[in-house]
Amino acid sequence: MSNTLHLDAEALYANLLAGVRRIVTPETTLVGVWSGGAWLAERLTTDLGLAASPGVISSALHRDDFSSRGMSAKTDATHLPFEVDGRHILLIDDVLYTGRTTRAVINELFDFGRPASVALVVLVDRGGRQLPIEPVLSAARITLPADQRVALVRDDNGRFQFHFETV
Repeated sequence: MSNTLHLDAEALYANLLAGVRRIVTPETTLVGVWSGGAWLAERLTTDLGLAASPGVISSALHRDDFSSRGMSAKTDATHLPFEVDGRHILLIDDVLYTGRTTRAVINELFDFGRPASVALVVLVDRGGRQLPIEPVLSAARITLPADQRVALVRDDNGRFQFHFETV
């Protein structure tokens, strides 16, 4: 018997799409967290028929765990093709755990301006928060041991799956 949880990423994406459809407004701008959140934001933009391209934001320059993770090779992943000032940002991420990545990307976002609001939606909320960060929407809430990681992966056809590993 396997101890690995099975999550259907495509089914969860359908739930996320339905939830985002209910909260997105014409004033909302999607921003995906590099890399899984960026994939989600890109697909949500297409599936929702939004005209504006989503932004992509990286946590690399604002991480507080360089000593354990090292500096990310993808420090130039942030691409915001719009003015941040006054925007209602819907921040999209694949997995929410401690909240530290979310804190880092919010710091990065404010380096580009002052949004009117920032809301967080995630595909999977795995609990274990170390910071007071809570999504307005998550497609699933799960519990995993601290030594297990889950990440969203995307195949060549753009379909989502989850990858689990023990660290």
